[in-house]
Amino acid sequence: MWQFDALVAAHVISGTIGLVTLWVPIAGAKGGATHKRWGTIFSNALLITGVIAVGISAVTLTWPLETHPFSDDEAMVRGVFGWMMLYLATLTIMLSRYGLWCVRNRRNHSANRTTLNFTLQLATFVTAVNCAWQGYMINQPLMMGMSVVGIAAAILNTRFLLMNAPPMNEWLIQHQRGLVGAGISVYTAFLAFGAVNFLPSIALNPLLWAIPTALGVTYLLFHQAKIIKQRMARTTKPATR
Repeated sequence: MWQFDALVAAHVISGTIGLVTLWVPIAGAKGGATHKRWGTIFSNALLITGVIAVGISAVTLTWPLETHPFSDDEAMVRGVFGWMMLYLATLTIMLSRYGLWCVRNRRNHSANRTTLNFTLQLATFVTAVNCAWQGYMINQPLMMGMSVVGIAAAILNTRFLLMNAPPMNEWLIQHQRGLVGAGISVYTAFLAFGAVNFLPSIALNPLLWAIPTALGVTYLLFHQAKIIKQRMARTTKPATR
């Protein structure tokens, strides 16, 4: 299965670039040239990673046991390494584009309402629901739990896209939610799927999958609170004569 091995190798390379470059825009000064340059590199690396992951999931669904000889449970392999990877790949692609478009179209919100943007939200919703269903069919609660993230993201993103007049600086919240969310997705996949090769006994441990989400959501809530506080201060500031 050299084709599968080649896809995995390319996936690891592009994903590693995304894992490393994520920290430059997160830790550095916001809005500057460095932030923009490395943020774009990060976003494009995750786009490539997600596209390759779609190919990996397709090959896995076609040849589950041949591509994952460590297991003889075909249903589990198809569910976790096929359907759930397809969902996580779609989620990563969507979030990497959504976060980038939100900042690029911050002065023209209507430019976000493209067919491609809405299609990515729909694809994420559909693959998330399918992941939950496939998880139910094989009695895998992890798949059902992970699907909630994609369903919520697709609904919330679509809500923002349909707003006629978003609140002040709402684009910044959406920008962070999209790209940090993509980072959460790729870190979750690398921790969990990588553990299959090194620590297979904990590969499906919900705690392992929850760590990136818990840290990422905490970061997002902290910055979202700051943005909303600044928004409220500006809107309640009395007019000067």
